[in-house]
Amino acid sequence: MKRKMRYVFEVSEKNLETERMILRPWKNSDLHDLYAYASVIGVGEMAGWKHHKKLKDSRAVLFNFMVNKNVYAIELKSSQKVIGSIGVEKIYNNYLGYQYKKLSGRELGFVLNKDYWGQGLVAEAVAKVVEHLFESFKFDYLLCAHFKNNNQSKRVIEKLGFNYVKEISFPTLFNLQERALIYVKDNPNLVY
Repeated sequence: MKRKMRYVFEVSEKNLETERMILRPWKNSDLHDLYAYASVIGVGEMAGWKHHKKLKDSRAVLFNFMVNKNVYAIELKSSQKVIGSIGVEKIYNNYLGYQYKKLSGRELGFVLNKDYWGQGLVAEAVAKVVEHLFESFKFDYLLCAHFKNNNQSKRVIEKLGFNYVKEISFPTLFNLQERALIYVKDNPNLVY
């Protein structure tokens, strides 16, 4: 059975919660937390964007997050500090082939403050978003990708049960072509 339904997704006022984090919409008061991790050399570059050199760079990104309502702020409960983000994007390129063409899906992207790497926080947060997207929005599948040399993201994606699909050449914001690995996870709750 082919599904033709299309789903509208927005990060809503209903927060998602894990043991250690709250996943919520961005607020103006998050600006300095965003800049704190986005200005660190190597963090954004792992995802194909330049680290922020000025606070105004982060202000523009924060504005887009708030207007587009497609990126969760990852707030650490213990400090009430925003330490990263999870984006839920529409899929514009058909990386997966004809079998996914008529199905509904979203692409996930994530970034975390370097001070918190290696603690399992991203996997915990992304797992909650995956659960929410599959259960509440009934997406057929989710897609994740990482640049070939980004082993941290690779471990998170594989830990969450995404399956490798293929390697592609991907244009970055630096006007370079990077090798990227594409993964997909089908909604286990749907029967076709």
